[in-house]
Amino acid sequence: MTTFTRRQVLRTAGVAAVAGTMATGTPAGASSASGTGLFGHGIASGDPMPGSVLLWTRVTPTPESLPGSGAGPDVLVGWEISADAAFKKVVARGTAATGPARDHTVKVVAAGLAPATSHWFRFTLGRESSPVGRTRTAPAAGTAVARLKFGVVSCANWQAGYFSSYRHLAARGDLDAVLHLGDYLYEYAPGDYQARDVVVRPHDPALEMTQLAHYRRRHAQYKTDADLQALHAAAPFIVTWDDHESANDAWQGGAENHTEGAEGAWRERFDAAHRAYAEWMPVRYEPGGQLYRRLDFGSLASLSMLDLRSYRDQQAANGADPAVSSPARTITGAAQMDWLLGNLQSTGPQWKLVGNPVMIAPVRFPSTLNTAELAGVQKLVGGTSISGVPYNVDQWDGYEADRNRVVRHLRDNAVKDTVFLTGDIHSGWACDIPADPATYPATGDSVAVELVCTSVTSDNLDDILKVPPRTASVAVENAFKAANPHVKYLDFDSHGYSVLDVTAAGVRMDWYVLAERTSASSGSTLSTSFKVQANTGKVTPIQGGLQ
Repeated sequence: MTTFTRRQVLRTAGVAAVAGTMATGTPAGASSASGTGLFGHGIASGDPMPGSVLLWTRVTPTPESLPGSGAGPDVLVGWEISADAAFKKVVARGTAATGPARDHTVKVVAAGLAPATSHWFRFTLGRESSPVGRTRTAPAAGTAVARLKFGVVSCANWQAGYFSSYRHLAARGDLDAVLHLGDYLYEYAPGDYQARDVVVRPHDPALEMTQLAHYRRRHAQYKTDADLQALHAAAPFIVTWDDHESANDAWQGGAENHTEGAEGAWRERFDAAHRAYAEWMPVRYEPGGQLYRRLDFGSLASLSMLDLRSYRDQQAANGADPAVSSPARTITGAAQMDWLLGNLQSTGPQWKLVGNPVMIAPVRFPSTLNTAELAGVQKLVGGTSISGVPYNVDQWDGYEADRNRVVRHLRDNAVKDTVFLTGDIHSGWACDIPADPATYPATGDSVAVELVCTSVTSDNLDDILKVPPRTASVAVENAFKAANPHVKYLDFDSHGYSVLDVTAAGVRMDWYVLAERTSASSGSTLSTSFKVQANTGKVTPIQGGLQ
């Protein structure tokens, strides 16, 4: 941490006084990423542990201190966290240094907190205070926990609509945390990827992000969204990245959406994306560090958050490529695989939850789709359309040896109550994960369950086919379920969010769908609910809606 001299502290006070007189509108020449006011990008918390939680904000101390600009002064920002919303029971406080070197973002770990307790936090700069946020610590290790509730989201494309899903989750008031499973933001320029063919809200900067300044400004733009700010202020986030935080279909040596040379060197782009992510996200991660991590919630659940981009080998050409089954290829990397298997044990917390950016359940293309349906699904998943082979080689389907190792470990060690929580695929799924897909369900067991949330705004199958929701896609869903009997639920059309309810008796996922993603005031409705009873390793529908 930077040590400030008295002269610098006095300068900080002067900067804050100037900032306090700034107009609340966006400064002249500023972009839509600028936000308004001193704390225009909101506040957030993340990675709750029994005695600590990470707090985040971004300050704009002077008009020139714009995101990605590299301009503006170094300042000291105060923070405090309280056991009550009125801040009469402050339990920790301090100061943090920031400046243009980290894009004026602030990340601090508030420690010495009571476990399983709600806290309220805020930041100050000079005489100005930020909005107040609510966070919650995790239960202490080994303690009994009656219930946990998590919001589950992924794939929020600014250009494709509004983040109404975040607004609905923020209004609940009952969440222990929000799991964001990747694609928190998208790299594309305006017109490259949006809602069907309509740019609902253009990206800033108005180009594909490839440099540090671009990534910083794009993060800043997303953080100006009122619904996202409300959710960050309502509950701690537990996040991981997928590909669009850097570039589509990223792997350790490149990406589908990266042209080496013309768009710079991949390693420089990758490092820039991850530096901006570390600065702008409420996560216990710093550049060059390790994003995959585990959080425990008493004796009820552990949560292993995976990083499936930083260590993976390049994707196979298609599902018929022999490389799909090569034991020399990996999606996790050796160290992360050993760490994951070490977390999936019969001892420790009951439920082994895995934050899994891409699908692990095996999915094969059906042979009954027509040409348009095949093309639509292929565009949705970026995969192959060869009957009987994996339909998306960017998922664990393209890295069968790694998946087989996980499945064998769960089977051979009789590990129960493992649930993979997944995003990425712009659709809702509930799947068993069979020990042997070829014989399931006639023989063989399911070793785990996968629950997949749909996209907040990113295009679904109906958007690609340009048909009304729940029309042409229904036949496609039925064909996929017939070809993959372990798939118990599939919705290729809806946008929305999920809520995960965890008790000792079982895990339940509710899928909520938006009425219209391009409406800032869209309502949401409960679409379906599935449950996983303890010790079964299988997912079943909840009949009659909510129970």
